Amino acid sequence: MVVAFARMRRIAGLFGILGVSCLLTAAVAAAPSVRVLALFPGKAMLEIDGQRKVLAEGSSGPGGVRLLSADPKQAVVEIEGRRQVLQLGSAVSATYQPRQRHEIRILKDASGGYFVDGLINGQPVRFLVDTGATSVAMSERHARRLGIRHRVDGVRIGVGTASGNAVGHELRLDSVSVGGVRLDDVKAVVIDGDSPRHVLLGMNVLTEFEMDQRENLLIMRTKF
Repeated sequence: MVVAFARMRRIAGLFGILGVSCLLTAAVAAAPSVRVLALFPGKAMLEIDGQRKVLAEGSSGPGGVRLLSADPKQAVVEIEGRRQVLQLGSAVSATYQPRQRHEIRILKDASGGYFVDGLINGQPVRFLVDTGATSVAMSERHARRLGIRHRVDGVRIGVGTASGNAVGHELRLDSVSVGGVRLDDVKAVVIDGDSPRHVLLGMNVLTEFEMDQRENLLIMRTKF
């Protein structure tokens, strides 16, 4: 009886240990999977257990995942009381493999446009992504700021715009860079007057990327 009772206690203890082990395993399994899709000042787009959410600093998403801080370099998230520092593309998952191709992620702004910072001939430019523009396009005002001599180096052409026909000058830019991707010898059009309001990133550049629009996020992915 004593031996049997002791054996029962050992078995009960074993089941108790297994029970705790199962609970711990369940707790680990319950932790949400978090992946960083895009980073912005004060905001981040996260994929939490397959759900895409744009969170502002201090807000929480599915599974109680909270965004503590974010900038274009990294996001600090709180997952089940623990802080994790994640960079673009990184994830809280041992099976995650980093992307090989370069990606540019652009969040739609309040006006409904997709704006991205870049360079023209090494000079900083704020581009508006425009799939309706056949090439990079800008106004005379932009050209003067960038030091582009469109009347000297360009060829006079007629241009069709949203406001009607206009006069422009077609030329070649030494380089256009966007999101760290540089293209050389890029065709552009400088339109007489103050229109367009923004420098347009047209299809002669956009065709170099695979474009994927997900809700309010535009992903431009290099083809190589």
